[in-house]
Amino acid sequence: MSEERDMNNNELREVFFDEEDILSKIVLPSSNDDVDHDDDGDHFSEDADNPDDSFHLFNGHKDPILTVACSPTSEDDMAFLWSIGQGNQSHELLGHSNSITSLAFSADGKLLASGSFDGLVQVWDAYSGSHKCTLAGPSDGVEWVRWHPRGNLVLASSEDSTVSLWNADKATHLNIFFGHEGSVTCGDFTPDGYPYHTEAITCLTISYDSNLAITRSEDSSVHMVHIATGKGQITQSHSGDLGQVPQVISSLLTHSGSVMCVGLSPSVPLLATGSLDENLIIWDMQNFVARFTCVHEVGVSCLAWLGKSQYIATGCVDGKVLVWDSISGNCGKIFNGHLHNIASLSVSSNGEFLVSGSMDGNVRVFEIAEFH
Repeated sequence: MSEERDMNNNELREVFFDEEDILSKIVLPSSNDDVDHDDDGDHFSEDADNPDDSFHLFNGHKDPILTVACSPTSEDDMAFLWSIGQGNQSHELLGHSNSITSLAFSADGKLLASGSFDGLVQVWDAYSGSHKCTLAGPSDGVEWVRWHPRGNLVLASSEDSTVSLWNADKATHLNIFFGHEGSVTCGDFTPDGYPYHTEAITCLTISYDSNLAITRSEDSSVHMVHIATGKGQITQSHSGDLGQVPQVISSLLTHSGSVMCVGLSPSVPLLATGSLDENLIIWDMQNFVARFTCVHEVGVSCLAWLGKSQYIATGCVDGKVLVWDSISGNCGKIFNGHLHNIASLSVSSNGEFLVSGSMDGNVRVFEIAEFH
């Protein structure tokens, strides 16, 4: 490793990894290898060329699915509220006039917020599907929506370079944040409830203890930011007034293609990054070492940790969903069913179901209780 670092050191440092720094590289078994496939469940298609391992199929959409969300307790301008286990029962959520870009459940699971390219955030009763209120403010399309972890505050960004904050109980616009000169593509509240917005370009995730933020960029790099020590230390050139910019304490530069997704384990100090270079890399965040490189047959488009377990699910551009063991680096399951790119993954609160949304216009539910 080129440099050692003291975590309390306030100077910017970058870590560069060579092949000898990677502890292990895992090659995905070919389709003919004997991976643990579950053929006992119900299938929607008996076509051997198109196996379907899903538990439920939700096919009410007419166009590609852009986002899915599971309660904690699409491109066709429609959102559906489905009950897992009741595949044919749903509420169609009407109110947007353009593509749905983001879905998020409130912390108590009672409300659902949907953001759209029409510039609106709609809030729904998660149980009945009834419309609660419309949150307006952005002059352009909404990129993402987040709920405050301790109350019914909604944060959303827009293509107009702003971030808006609302009180969903009163349907009031509380604040609008300026500073960026381009579309704000990611942001979040810290899990402990203190609001924070980073300068991430395309993707962001925050550790469960609210200390670290992981950002990724189209330049194939991943940066780790220490939130608590951000004292206005600007480590990269930015335009606009960003206020106090947190300090970048590490850069993980191993991927050779665009990094599409990042995810911190909610229980152990591990980070997963997925890329179009066909690799999932699992990082040891205590030693800044790549533990495993899990090789896929195609690019990785999204990922999700399976609750607090050691397993990670990856969605791929060929429509497959894979489950990986972060301890051994082995692929434990391959789920088939989708025909096109997996755009989004979400895990049910009980850890028994994995929900996938695909550009084929379908949402599928896979049973993952064995990894719980």
